Order: sequence, then C-alpha cells, then structure tokens
Amino acid sequence: MKKTSVYLEEALDEALALRAAEEGVTKAEFIRRTLTGAVGRPSRPRPSIGVFAGPVDLAGEADRHLEETGFGS
Repeated sequence: MKKTSVYLEEALDEALALRAAEEGVTKAEFIRRTLTGAVGRPSRPRPSIGVFAGPVDLAGEADRHLEETGFGS
C-alpha cells in the first residue's frame, strides 16, 4: 500500500469521519473504498449526437438555417 497525502476542507474531513464511523471503519478505509468505487465505474460516454461544428450563430439563426435546408415552416 502506498501512502498519499491530500488536503481536505475541514467540513469534508468531518463528514468523512462521520460516514466512516457510521460504517464502522477507519476514515482511511472509507476513503479507499470510496475511491475504489469512483475509479471502478465506467467512464461517462462522450455525447454522440448533437455535438458538431457549425456556424457560431446557429442557435440565433435557427429559422434561417432550417429554411435554407428545406426543413423550415
């Protein structure tokens, strides 16, 4: 096991101590479990739709752009 130091806000440190006590483990063990869960989760997928390069004014000029493409009213 490797020792690592982190700086925590006092309120977070107190909250960690409280949660660890509730679970009956040391604060260090609670932090290890929490971090293991966080890094073990799959990465959030990148959006595959709705993200594209286009004119900066696309939203402001949506009606005009729709008309130009034949999708307007």
